[in-house]
Amino acid sequence: MAKVESLFATKFYSAPLNSGGRALNAQLRQECLSIAAEDNAGRAWSKQHGYKGYTSYASLNDLPERSPTFDGLAKALDSHAAAFIRVLNVAASPKDFRLNSLWINVLDPGGVHTGHIHPLSVLSGTYYVDVPKGASALKLEDPRLAQMMAAPPRKPSAPRPEQPFIYVTPSPGRVLMWESWLRHEVPLNSAKTPRISISFNYGWA
Repeated sequence: MAKVESLFATKFYSAPLNSGGRALNAQLRQECLSIAAEDNAGRAWSKQHGYKGYTSYASLNDLPERSPTFDGLAKALDSHAAAFIRVLNVAASPKDFRLNSLWINVLDPGGVHTGHIHPLSVLSGTYYVDVPKGASALKLEDPRLAQMMAAPPRKPSAPRPEQPFIYVTPSPGRVLMWESWLRHEVPLNSAKTPRISISFNYGWA
């Protein structure tokens, strides 16, 4: 008798940050915009690299140390990362990993963030601060895509796990997380106001 089974699952984590997320989220929004206005190096880097808006990716690496608000976010992310690591069934403890980078993204209308992975990290993710109407979804790519060669396209009606691209619409106060090798991107921001998020990586401690 024929047997068909699905192999090599890719897991994706999504959860509200915590029960007190609304107040934290409002404070984070205020601080993200304040930092974006004051961080001349970050704005210069964003302009030089064609990032329409602002990111602190290359300019600030100590946000939890600078701000109790970001420190609170980091502590909340630690609990989510630990939960995700347990679900992944990796041969390691959550204590073997630590948050090693955290950065602000203020994506202006018309901005994009092209497809990429996060090398040398274990887990990556984003916490969503402000997602205005029309803002970009997160686009995830099937990690096998580059190896499919002459594979035929999937039917539009194919189940979600079998689609070559998955779009996840974020909401404010929610954290999304995935393994860092999973290629992802942010398509064109069609909102009339900036899409504000905070991205992060976890690596080996």
